[in-house]
Amino acid sequence: MSHDLARYHRQMLLPGFGEAGQRRLLGSTVMVLGCGALGSIAADLLARAGVGHLVIVDRDFIELTNLQRQVLFDERDVAEAIPKAEAARRKIARINSQVKVTAVVDDINHTNIERYAEGVDVLVDGLDNLETRYLANDLAVKSARPYVYGAAVGTVGMALAMLPHAGGGAEWEEGEGGSLATPCFRCLFEEGPPPGTTPTCDTVGVVSAAVGMVANFQVAETLKILTGNFARVSRTLLNLDLWANSILQLKVANAYDQGDCPCCKHRKFDYLDGKAGSSADLMCGRNAVQLRHRQGAGAVDLESLATRLRTHGPVRSTEFMLRAHITERGHGYEVTVFPDGRAIVKGTDDPGVARGIYARYLGT
Repeated sequence: MSHDLARYHRQMLLPGFGEAGQRRLLGSTVMVLGCGALGSIAADLLARAGVGHLVIVDRDFIELTNLQRQVLFDERDVAEAIPKAEAARRKIARINSQVKVTAVVDDINHTNIERYAEGVDVLVDGLDNLETRYLANDLAVKSARPYVYGAAVGTVGMALAMLPHAGGGAEWEEGEGGSLATPCFRCLFEEGPPPGTTPTCDTVGVVSAAVGMVANFQVAETLKILTGNFARVSRTLLNLDLWANSILQLKVANAYDQGDCPCCKHRKFDYLDGKAGSSADLMCGRNAVQLRHRQGAGAVDLESLATRLRTHGPVRSTEFMLRAHITERGHGYEVTVFPDGRAIVKGTDDPGVARGIYARYLGT
């Protein structure tokens, strides 16, 4: 065994892995979308496993409340106000110097995701909102790249590795036993719920153990994919609730055949093309950004949303709109939400900041 492989000896003993699998890992590139709770754990483990190149994309900075579950960071990172992607790059350099890390401090959207994903073999989900997940799924299907979904909030978590249908051109579709392609994210969740109905870490909290279980599952599936062990990739959706002591494997393999997915069946990439999701408009002279949702699943329940947001500051609600005052990192924002999901975030002229506030507190 060569010196550069010695550190991976224990995982090279695994069935279907060996030296050939390890060399495949070293020649692979993984894009970690978001470097918060899930993304930091995934990046850490993928680096230790010897994935040759990690592209870590996250626009946010580290704050004290992150340290409860975001394992790559510490109090010094908080004090120095280092962006998460850059802090991850520095830590990984000390964990495994064989791994190249590209840190991208930016807001992922339809205008840049294809550029950042150039040369990437697998997309790993460390995201905190559905809109960007639909965007990542569009890219995965369009470019025939695996997408490893994961989510955790409160005490629950979900994860699924997706090998998209690509018309026979992908490696997992050309095995002797036939295609191993799976349903895509939109096969399972064709449209997101109305804004304000989805719980988030900022509104209901999160237990770090659920995050760890989901991220570890994501990494295991990613390693199977990168080493060419497509038949070992789970065909079920992991669904766990640590407070209810339940771990389920939900059968989803028939979702592609039984559904009429606009993405992987009809090759419509609405999020990647910018036709779906939110658009952001600066409001001249107001230090505010207006967010519009081009596609939604119904009206916002303003009364229910008001109840959730009152734990974060004063809220005024009528039948026509909701206005909440939210403070993050000592900076105050005024968020006005309308029944159609449109929102005005006052206190910033940065669309990425506005989208982040919207995702964290309205949960889309």
